[in-house]
Amino acid sequence: MSSLASPRLTTLLSADQHARLMVCSRPVDLQEGTRLFEEGDPALRFWILRTGTVTLDVSVPGTRSAVIDTVNAGELLGWSWLFAPYRRHSGAEAMTRVRAYEFDAMAVRRMKNADPDLGSALGQLVGQTLARRLVSARVRLLDLYAPHGSGL
Repeated sequence: MSSLASPRLTTLLSADQHARLMVCSRPVDLQEGTRLFEEGDPALRFWILRTGTVTLDVSVPGTRSAVIDTVNAGELLGWSWLFAPYRRHSGAEAMTRVRAYEFDAMAVRRMKNADPDLGSALGQLVGQTLARRLVSARVRLLDLYAPHGSGL
């Protein structure tokens, strides 16, 4: 696991921004084993997990997908919605029952474009999330695929 802290939406937004953003969301309840998205899918939604765990995986040619990170309660699931061409860079699966807020990505993009402060806060949330996920994915892939020697 990375040493970077997981960013929390409530710490980056004012109460007013948070309330306005929540208008673009709906609560969802996902059963264990639910696939939320696949690599290459359009990024039409993103989630803030309230409870549960979701794993992120990437395709590995010639073998099954590799799990590269875990998303837990309070964390952002999905960042591709913020950057054109708005396509997923991994797959995601609920490993437990998940309760989350699901956001309409297009509505949030319109809102962030109209409110530079909100846009900055969302950019910071996504940037911190990306930094943490990059470190986590690198460590996980090294664990899976780096040659393991018998020592010095």
